[in-house]
Amino acid sequence: MTRKYFGTDGVRGRVGEPPITPELVLKLGWAAGRVLAADTVRAGGRPAVLIGKDTRLSGYMLEAALEAGLSAAGVDVYLTGPLPTPAVAYLTRALRLSAGIVISASHNPYDDNGIKFFSGAGAKLPDAVELAIEKGMESPLGCVPSSDLGKARRVADAAGRYIEFCKSTFPPERDLKGWRIVVDCAHGAGYHVAPPVFHELGAEVIAIGDEPSGTNINDGFGATHPEALQRAVVEHKADIGIALDGDGDRLIVVDGAGRVYDGDQLLYLIALDYRRRGVLSGGVVGTLMSNLGLEIALGREGIALERAAVGDRYVLARMNEKGWQLGGENSGHLLCLDKHTTGDAIIAALAVLRALVEQRVTMAEATRGVELCPQRLINVRVPRGYDWKASAAIRSAQDDAIAALGDAGRVLLRPSGTEPVLRVMVEAREAALADRHARALADVIAAVAA
Repeated sequence: MTRKYFGTDGVRGRVGEPPITPELVLKLGWAAGRVLAADTVRAGGRPAVLIGKDTRLSGYMLEAALEAGLSAAGVDVYLTGPLPTPAVAYLTRALRLSAGIVISASHNPYDDNGIKFFSGAGAKLPDAVELAIEKGMESPLGCVPSSDLGKARRVADAAGRYIEFCKSTFPPERDLKGWRIVVDCAHGAGYHVAPPVFHELGAEVIAIGDEPSGTNINDGFGATHPEALQRAVVEHKADIGIALDGDGDRLIVVDGAGRVYDGDQLLYLIALDYRRRGVLSGGVVGTLMSNLGLEIALGREGIALERAAVGDRYVLARMNEKGWQLGGENSGHLLCLDKHTTGDAIIAALAVLRALVEQRVTMAEATRGVELCPQRLINVRVPRGYDWKASAAIRSAQDDAIAALGDAGRVLLRPSGTEPVLRVMVEAREAALADRHARALADVIAAVAA
């Protein structure tokens, strides 16, 4: 069955346009409720689903639509209000619920939104379950008898429970006293949970991007816009800066000098610290976008890197196949499966801080062994569903770039699973080469797809 609604990270799009309309989200909630709660119903239990959201204004509307659809399917609903995606995964598991749902478009602008799901075990849904939900949406919307309708209730202190969970992943004999940390919450779901985590561990915290308006999420702040964090770290003479994205599952770090460290560098740092402590199981899983420099650096340390398809769900699947603990993407989605079932920016940040505290090193010293190859990433807007492989001109331009770079670089074209863009990534030993080939390839795509 061909996917109609689900992308690489749930269902996402512009609010008011299919599939992010009230009527489609209502039906999505109904279909998802029937599929996700089926095992609970068969076991004679009462199905219940947790719903969390980020700070987008449209979250109120979509939350109401999902709640109605789930209730019509006979599923109880637990509401948390604004809460990071990994917090929903944690609470779904902790409360022994049938599933968890997050209303968020992650790092996208405020006028986008999306719906993503977690199983009762707190893991992203496999493709087969998402396809079953899509198939369910083809059926006419129904409603259980009035006596069986789902009820809705608020989860008391959802944020507090998650804060304590995050703190529990940091060793109890350690603290962050003496550290001055800038925390950029992207005006997103972590605005009221991320700063308290680091403060309660002893750090002096300067919070930025912590005043959500409903329309300012990711706007000039957060992991996709580290400039604000760089300025704040230097201005406040902080030891380190931590940036989350809008839904709190993506991490970027800035050191005291204002240097930015991406997901590949952070993954290297964490992997070496796990090995230092004797708890590294196997190797590390990255993606096709992971920098060649990371692969070289880990190989030098005797640590294997396996590449999965782009998307943290595919990274997680490969980690489970291998029985490995660490994986992630250069965008900052980092998974520490010994701590959580999904990517979590706060928990990853605590893993970084633990390495720095215990080894008494700076970010620059901890990542000295990895030298990233220059990468140029360009997003080219294309029509939704555009099949770039059907274009001889684009394939020819890609082949030309690959031939020109040879063994000294990589070329990757991939459609975004969340936006109508084709991502062009070129990696080379020299920045000028990466820029030139990426720009030439992007120009061809823009001309052909126009």
